[in-house]
Amino acid sequence: MKIATFTHDGRRRIGVVEGAEIVDASASGAAPSDMIALLAGGTAALDALRKAAAGAPRLALADVHLDAPVPEPRKFLAIGLNYAGHVAETGRDAPQFPVFFNKQTSCVAGPYDAIHRPRVSNALDYEGELAFVIGKRCRHVPKACARDVIAGYLICHDVSVRDWQFKAQTMTLGKSFDTHGPIGPWLTTPDEVGDPHDLELSTFVNGERRQHARTSQLIHDCFDQVALLSTVCTLEPGDVISTGTPEGVAGAMKPPKWLVPGDVVRIEISGLGHLENRVVQEPDDTTIY
Repeated sequence: MKIATFTHDGRRRIGVVEGAEIVDASASGAAPSDMIALLAGGTAALDALRKAAAGAPRLALADVHLDAPVPEPRKFLAIGLNYAGHVAETGRDAPQFPVFFNKQTSCVAGPYDAIHRPRVSNALDYEGELAFVIGKRCRHVPKACARDVIAGYLICHDVSVRDWQFKAQTMTLGKSFDTHGPIGPWLTTPDEVGDPHDLELSTFVNGERRQHARTSQLIHDCFDQVALLSTVCTLEPGDVISTGTPEGVAGAMKPPKWLVPGDVVRIEISGLGHLENRVVQEPDDTTIY
């Protein structure tokens, strides 16, 4: 299934994407209306969603707003320097241990939402990435069992503010600006994905392909990451983990081709769909106090 979170007539709920339509699977109340509750319900909740979708009303995708599939994840984790080509273009040595960081969950945005160039920096960069979502509460998961705790896969745009990223050695600040975590366009369940480590990824800026790789090139694959992270902390339904970006980022170009207002970034992963985010200057109304 392709499970989406969407808003229509001012109400957010869960739907199943089929072609150019979305089935309003939570309309009857037989299935949960938010993604974390759905995933926490396990197989029974997913079966209820399939059953509800069979006779539920349909809407054109063009008539709804697709939100982030998990609008408020408990955790949003990402790994750096996880493709050899990206390591090489940064001029850094390959890390001896996987480099994980947090993206604060307030950065989450929808698959077609605008991203802000912040007031405090012009060093705005793109990173197209495969991400996955945890489907069950788990700890100390062996790599051989890791696929069993993944609810599905999606695309992540790990937007990065490079000068802030390098000022803070944990990278978290430069990765966590509001709007800088578009994910989606929906959650694709593992049965539809097949091998998550054999997918084609491309990132385009204004139609120019800047990144192109296959997920087979990941240094630490999805299952490695589940095993390592679950050694440290309990992973929970709805946690989002982004798996790293390949070479071709703006900051590695000479001179850097930073994103500017008006640029459109499109990220495609085979079988998962695409994200498309337009860059705008951060509006004045983001000030809150």
